[in-house]
Amino acid sequence: MCRVVDLQQAVLAKNDATAHTLRAELAARGTTVVNLLSSPGSGKTALLERELLLARERSVPVAALTADLATENDAVRLARSGVPVKQVLTDGLCHLEAGMLSRHLDGWLPEGTRLLFVENVGNLVCPASYDLGESLRVVLASVTEGEDKPLKYPTAFGLAHLVVVTKTDIAEAVEFDEAAFRAHVEQVNPGVEVLLTSARLGDATGALLDRALAAADGAAVHAPVMARQQHVHRHDDGTHTHTADPGALAQSPS
Repeated sequence: MCRVVDLQQAVLAKNDATAHTLRAELAARGTTVVNLLSSPGSGKTALLERELLLARERSVPVAALTADLATENDAVRLARSGVPVKQVLTDGLCHLEAGMLSRHLDGWLPEGTRLLFVENVGNLVCPASYDLGESLRVVLASVTEGEDKPLKYPTAFGLAHLVVVTKTDIAEAVEFDEAAFRAHVEQVNPGVEVLLTSARLGDATGALLDRALAAADGAAVHAPVMARQQHVHRHDDGTHTHTADPGALAQSPS
């Protein structure tokens, strides 16, 4: 078991080094990465589509890369915004890694891109441990997922710079308890901002874009206080232990 843990720690150390390099390279180009994490069906594609449309209206040079195990459905949707979009198929891998992102950006990311939105694979376990060179990590949850989501996925929510609640237009119908959700977020990530949004109604449209632009301009982002934490998840080939390092993820943009 110790050999398995050491291997995983080595993998994450390599990823962190790659992410550090990628962050510096993109910063030198004037590009800030926003990493979006959520469960499948949270509504992050719908929200991101609205933000991309607004960015285009404001003449903010943005691009989006979206990752899925299969299909290019999300890329097709996001491309309707008229901004550069790229689909990454992970062939079964449950998360993006910094090296994967770097390879897919090479030769594709347009010069002058100010914001790169990365829509990670729909999963709140695996992606939580992998720094992608982002300056802003956003974790989303819909009102249909339950108020205890932050407690069930403490690493994902505990390392977030921003938490976004989606589908608030149906909050009353599903009896979403906003106060309980906020309390649970505060428990795992004290002081992090929680945004309430509805892509269908357009509520808080532009709020995510505004936070991303502020980070790009050098504004300090929320610094998660979660200590180094190990979490275990299971794949078909066995159980792995990952160690998340919030130190790298909590740094302010370059």
